Amino acid sequence: MPAQGKHRRPQSTSLRRGLAAVTAGGAVLALPVIGATSAFAAPAPAAAPQQAVAPTSVAQANSAVKAAPAQHSVVAGETLSKIAREYSVSGGWEKLYEGNRKIVGENPDLIHPGIKLTLGTKTEAPSGGKADKAAKASPSAARGAEADRADRSERVNAAPVAKAAPAAEKAVTYTNDLDGWIKESLAVMAEQGIPGTYEGIHRNIMRESSGNPAAINNWDSNAVKGTPSKGLLQVIDPTFQAYHVPGTSTDSYDPVANITAACNYAADRYGSIDNVFGAY
Repeated sequence: MPAQGKHRRPQSTSLRRGLAAVTAGGAVLALPVIGATSAFAAPAPAAAPQQAVAPTSVAQANSAVKAAPAQHSVVAGETLSKIAREYSVSGGWEKLYEGNRKIVGENPDLIHPGIKLTLGTKTEAPSGGKADKAAKASPSAARGAEADRADRSERVNAAPVAKAAPAAEKAVTYTNDLDGWIKESLAVMAEQGIPGTYEGIHRNIMRESSGNPAAINNWDSNAVKGTPSKGLLQVIDPTFQAYHVPGTSTDSYDPVANITAACNYAADRYGSIDNVFGAY
């Protein structure tokens, strides 16, 4: 058999070139596809980290302590210092005493069991709390509560109401007759310490003048001397002037003045008008 010619190249070479060309072409064509795939497949950028919220501290959560009561009722053994410490009163016992001076009195060391002291609050309620919301939701209710507290405080701190002075005694009036004259004379005699009774005075008046305040005796010995007996109890002017009772009229015919002067004379001479049963 004749040997293969040297000028012929093996088929494998062409095949390798073709494969190389295809491979190279494939590489060129594949680049855009790979690039696009890479673009679409790229992961989305990471989201920005959320801003951390500061947690509410336990102290803040526990700070919403209920306000101290508006008042404190004192019990035996307590002092202003002890109460001020118990309720953390700002300013101490001095501030507590200053706010309750009217009810405590001048001695801050002496507080009586049962009195009610007005207190400040321990801590303020945190803003935005239920109390604020309630006040915003119902301002009229908040105002009502404040008015009620103020009213209670005024009742506690109010000074004791002084007792009304007793009404002046009603002036006694006497009738303008024999009964009234005798009763008024007895009132004057009681003030002056002159003895005598209604019966004793009335008995002697009826004998001397029959109850006529203008009666006068112009015929007896006194009349002869120029000093006639006058009035209800027939008193002569010298006797009337000597035994006249201060506060009564200086007119010897005045019924009350005549009776009191005659009774004053009778008390001096007979011990009492009650002891007179005839001319005196």
